[in-house]
Amino acid sequence: MSKCSCNCNCDSAPRLIFPCSGASDTGELTDRAARKMTQDGIGSMACLAGIGGQVNGIVLSAEAAGSLMAIDGCPLNCAKKTLEHAGLKNILHIQLTELGLLKGQSRISEDNIDLVKEKGKQLLEEVCI
Repeated sequence: MSKCSCNCNCDSAPRLIFPCSGASDTGELTDRAARKMTQDGIGSMACLAGIGGQVNGIVLSAEAAGSLMAIDGCPLNCAKKTLEHAGLKNILHIQLTELGLLKGQSRISEDNIDLVKEKGKQLLEEVCI
């Protein structure tokens, strides 16, 4: 897991990443970036459907996490809204539109996946929740 630069001991709790994984090119990019962040030890991809379905263990894990990140592929912000609807707070948020990746116009490429991954890494390094 990536180390936090502050002295808050937030490294002891997991950093959970919830991609929207929506049915578009940008949805796929959120999913692939979250998987790459997990592989690289930046955080751990978690199940957004479990949050929406109020699966007790998944919600409890999110409540206990050191950081929560929602990655949305479009301005509808479904991932972030799902976490908020479950009562979760202090959600770090990436919206691919803000990175110049537009729904229906974004290639699934290593460069685009890395762009999202690096933004997520940057946010997690800047904040200890």
